Amino acid sequence: MSDFMTADQVQLLIDQSHTDNGLKDILKKTIAGERLTPGEGSLLFEKGELPLLGTVANYIREQRHGHHTYFNRNFHIEPTNVCVYTCQFCSYSRVYKHREEGWELSLEQMMDIVRRYDDQPITEVHIVGGVHPKLNLAFFCELMRQIRAHRPSLHIKGFTAVELDYMFRKAKVSVEEGMRLLHEAGLQSMPGGGAEIFHPEIREKICADKVDAEGWLYIHATAHRLGMPTNATMLYGHIEDYRHRIDHMERLRQLQDETRGFNTFIPLKFRNQNNDMSDVPEATIIEDLKMYAVARLYLDNFAHIKAYWAMLGRQTTQLTLAYGVDDVDGTLDDTTKIYSMAGAEEQHPAMSTEELVRLIQSAGRTAVERDTVYHVIRTYSEADFNNAAEVPA
Repeated sequence: MSDFMTADQVQLLIDQSHTDNGLKDILKKTIAGERLTPGEGSLLFEKGELPLLGTVANYIREQRHGHHTYFNRNFHIEPTNVCVYTCQFCSYSRVYKHREEGWELSLEQMMDIVRRYDDQPITEVHIVGGVHPKLNLAFFCELMRQIRAHRPSLHIKGFTAVELDYMFRKAKVSVEEGMRLLHEAGLQSMPGGGAEIFHPEIREKICADKVDAEGWLYIHATAHRLGMPTNATMLYGHIEDYRHRIDHMERLRQLQDETRGFNTFIPLKFRNQNNDMSDVPEATIIEDLKMYAVARLYLDNFAHIKAYWAMLGRQTTQLTLAYGVDDVDGTLDDTTKIYSMAGAEEQHPAMSTEELVRLIQSAGRTAVERDTVYHVIRTYSEADFNNAAEVPA
């Protein structure tokens, strides 16, 4: 592995570049640990040259995490793909009136999934799906209790703010009361889905009927106040402009200043298969890498930037590790349909621990297994899988 670049070396590269002086000053601010303004963030998107953005983003990533690249051993439960909402970009859900085209799992069926992993060193179950009007707050509180009773050590991460908003309104409880009930039943953290793009100009066009930006942020802030960490996402590469991306990240950055409750930021690449936005071209790999690099530079109070390997594909994920990314999500399994139904690179997203470790190592990084809140479980060396019997998959 190569030595890490120093701040002086990075600044010299900035000085020697052909970019304009204004952009040089912006990039030097990030090296110095100074916060970028929204206008400066937009300029990075509009005028920043990818190699230079990547160099600076990688420097900041390595200052924080060295070569460490995190993953966890998890599995997904998707209770249903039936949904009351009709988001334009969604390839996954089936409208409630056409629910015969979808699935709806019972408590016992979901517990069967949990039991399937009883003899495996899994640390997290990730529960997320459509918004089904019959799967209510009481139903999911019972699911939490059953999972907790069956496997107390398993971390339960579940429900997007979109699911929770509907769940709480249906139950006629406040956000605070609903979050408290779920937390007491066993919910420990939340994923970041449903954020999409916060700006109303875009949100009204692609997902007008579900919880707005203020509602999404309030639910996450409430979770943080209860001591429950959450993730944050952004759907990029469709009809939004760069200013909409910066507006989105600025709102997240402000909430993180207030609560310090976000674990990680996850840019989600828009995929155009099997949805109502199939005429919108997908972002290029260049645009993908720029998105990750600018996120690393702008979100100065987020410790981690994650790339979902199942959505991006393995090779692109490896590239992102040089553009600010320090986390590649988890081992997953091939029951995860949200990505594949949208046309993701990985149509059957499953990797063993060995495959994921080797993917990270072949990109010149050190694979670190973590739990949901980034406590280190194990750091892998190049020799760990020379004898496959020594390390469980």
